[in-house]
Amino acid sequence: SLSLTQFSPMLGHPHLRLSASFNSESSYGDNREILVQHLLLKEDDEKLLLELQQRIAGGEDLSDLAVEYSICPSKQEGGMLGWVRKGQMVPEFEEAAFCAPLNKVVKCKTNFGWHLLQVLSEREESLLKDIQPEEFHAKMQDPSFIEEAQLIDVREPEEVSQASLPGFQVLPLRQFGSWGPEITSKFDPTKDTYVLCHHGMRSLQVAKWLQTQGFRKIFNISGGIHAYATKAPYFWVCPPWYYRV
Repeated sequence: SLSLTQFSPMLGHPHLRLSASFNSESSYGDNREILVQHLLLKEDDEKLLLELQQRIAGGEDLSDLAVEYSICPSKQEGGMLGWVRKGQMVPEFEEAAFCAPLNKVVKCKTNFGWHLLQVLSEREESLLKDIQPEEFHAKMQDPSFIEEAQLIDVREPEEVSQASLPGFQVLPLRQFGSWGPEITSKFDPTKDTYVLCHHGMRSLQVAKWLQTQGFRKIFNISGGIHAYATKAPYFWVCPPWYYRV
């Protein structure tokens, strides 16, 4: 799966948005992502909740306690939910997390139960946007662009053999299990990264996943190589039937 929902039932709800106050000490304002871990208990486990709060106050680590006591699937990762931004969590959890001081363990209650959560770090929200074929084609005319940008083609080898663009590294989506775990060693998350597929859907899926891996600027080539070939035909020498829908 390329989704954050594998870690927690609180994530993956883009329709749930809340206008919450941010930490007044944050330098990022509204454009902020936070690295958060948590521990989830049943609603009627208030006695255990108090006990764990006392243990944390005594110096025990939230992640260690999450492994032992949390009922959230994220317990397997020490309660780590990864980097999240507003709109990904249920409102009560989101409000508590985005208002919490860094490294302080706070509690909140949602329809899932009681949470002890801790914000470990914060950063400016990453950028994920579509780039139109015409704009991308213009960038490709600059030789330095291919050298500086990170270009990823997630199509299958048989697709690439029929038509391709220079400078792209092919990482077939079907082989995600082999290259996914090594993505941050193969590519620099701080550099601009462009993702390409046939029609722009698989590339969007991978682009969203790259956000969760800490990539700062990701561009999905809108419409994929099909749209690029249609709108920039003078650049191409390839079979016309390949682009027919």
